[in-house]
Amino acid sequence: MWYFAWVLGLGFAVLLAVLNAMWGEFEEERAQSLPKNRGNAS
Repeated sequence: MWYFAWVLGLGFAVLLAVLNAMWGEFEEERAQSLPKNRGNAS
């Protein structure tokens, strides 16, 4: 039954890698589309 933990762990690692890539792309687009924050609290 060790393979259950191995397969679940591998699937979880792949899921985290995909989410990390999607988050990075989203942050890059957001940084380009939003105006820069000049430090004023609003």
